[in-house]
Amino acid sequence: MEGVKIVPLEIYLAEDGDFAEVVRINENGKLEQVPGFKLAQVNRTRLNPGSLKAWHLHLKQDEIWYVIPTGLLFVGLWDIRKDSPTNGVTMRIVLGGGKSSLLFIPQGVAHGSANFSHEEVHLFYFVNKQFNLNNPDEHRIPWDSKGADFWTPERD
Repeated sequence: MEGVKIVPLEIYLAEDGDFAEVVRINENGKLEQVPGFKLAQVNRTRLNPGSLKAWHLHLKQDEIWYVIPTGLLFVGLWDIRKDSPTNGVTMRIVLGGGKSSLLFIPQGVAHGSANFSHEEVHLFYFVNKQFNLNNPDEHRIPWDSKGADFWTPERD
């Protein structure tokens, strides 16, 4: 999907646990892993087991999502940007699941997430615009706009 980036992160294992560098911010406040992304705010949301949060849309804000490797979060993306060469394309991605990676979601790409596990999942997201309670860049699309099956996990 045009503009979406998945940035794998190294996990360094040790006898007493592990370590991963999640973001590195340069002197201009920009993330080195996603050139041009200037950090304005870091947020966390908790998804209860069985929860579905979709579809969300931001027209002025880019996001970077991160789930710790011990979590497991199903992510849906839908490009609804009129001028995008991938307009109408959808993606299904899993964050966490033993891996450490960042997911860059550009403005205009609708996104959502589902927690199919029996444990709560914490999603950390980095944004390049601060939340404005008086003029929020928060838009919603009904969760089943791509069909309820979109949010059904595939089984082997």
